[in-house]
Amino acid sequence: MAKRKVNSSAFQVFAADHTGITVASLERSLAFWRDGLGFELSHSAHQTGELATEITGVAGAEIRLAVLKAPGGHKIELLEYLAPPDRKKHVDLRPCDVGSVHVALLVDDLDAVLESIAASGWKGAGKPQTLTTGPNAGKRVVYVRDPDGTTIEFMEMPKQNSSTDFAD
Repeated sequence: MAKRKVNSSAFQVFAADHTGITVASLERSLAFWRDGLGFELSHSAHQTGELATEITGVAGAEIRLAVLKAPGGHKIELLEYLAPPDRKKHVDLRPCDVGSVHVALLVDDLDAVLESIAASGWKGAGKPQTLTTGPNAGKRVVYVRDPDGTTIEFMEMPKQNSSTDFAD
């Protein structure tokens, strides 16, 4: 059987629009993303019937969703599936498990974020670490898990040295 070569000149991916996260409770997740992290609610919708089934490939899908805008323009789409009734209500994927994904967010104060998220039921998967090599050297990073088990990576840029020596 011959391998098919994808003709990349036939189309172009020109931007990433949003990241979708399936959640158990839209209200709980909105409270965290909007109220806890300061994302702005763009819009919400209710999708059902043939539209929801054809978009998702899930027979009988019924979805309540909300789209939030992150500073910098990226959007997070929170999806609460109300149907089908046989959907899994909790999956405990680890970052090493196939199918696990994460979103990385740049923050100005990682310690303050960790304090804030702890009050919302999120918890660190590990402890913040400072990267020492590669293009992200100097960034402090940590994965956290929301109450549904979704992994979010928070990254803090290196602190700028506030004291500068000037030569006379």
